[in-house]
Amino acid sequence: MKLLMPYITGGIVPGWTAYLSAFEDAGADMVEVGLPFSDPTVDGRTIQEASDAALARGTTPASVLEDLATARAGIPLVASTYANIALRPGFGDALTAAGVTGLIVPDLPLDEVAGLDVPGVQVSLLASPATPDDRLAEIGRRSQGFVYAISIMGTTGERDRLAPSAVTLAARLKQVTDLPVLLGFGISTPQQAGEAAAVADGVIVGAAVMRRILDGASPTEVGVFVASLRAALSQMATVR
Repeated sequence: MKLLMPYITGGIVPGWTAYLSAFEDAGADMVEVGLPFSDPTVDGRTIQEASDAALARGTTPASVLEDLATARAGIPLVASTYANIALRPGFGDALTAAGVTGLIVPDLPLDEVAGLDVPGVQVSLLASPATPDDRLAEIGRRSQGFVYAISIMGTTGERDRLAPSAVTLAARLKQVTDLPVLLGFGISTPQQAGEAAAVADGVIVGAAVMRRILDGASPTEVGVFVASLRAALSQMATVR
């Protein structure tokens, strides 16, 4: 089965955890929950806009985790944040209390991963098309849960087509790890999700989801979009 992980910026709107249930009902396997950050380095325009909106509402990492603790999600939750938050004392305990089982820290150097205090939380590492072979092999060995394959050099955001570099990167990663390889950055449509699933174990869809939420789409409406992604992945699994 191909894995589907939609993304949501925590605290984006009041009652935002209703989207988690919509994702689950639509067939998502897990959800990436972004902790809003004022100075992101890999987030493109849409996710930055979402973070700004959440921060303007007074959202904090602590408030997002408090919301998750009461949400009782039925699928795994993967938090994404930046190193100066992830490396704070007690952050790992806060993740565990919130029911989070996975973590993505895009700006954390590979050499500093051991400094994360996250018992019981799997840290998934990122690989890009520019990652050299020796570094890629190390990422494959040290990643937990899955490897996050960045389909294109640049920031997150919707794009017109799946980058050719995604195919090459997924193939390289499959040679150095037995973990699932999930492709993200720029996967915006069911067609692109299907194309990505042809070479990887699943997809991460962020900006396309958040654009809909920012434009006022309800959990049910966004769930319809996520269901269309699920259908594309299921069709690809059947073909294969």
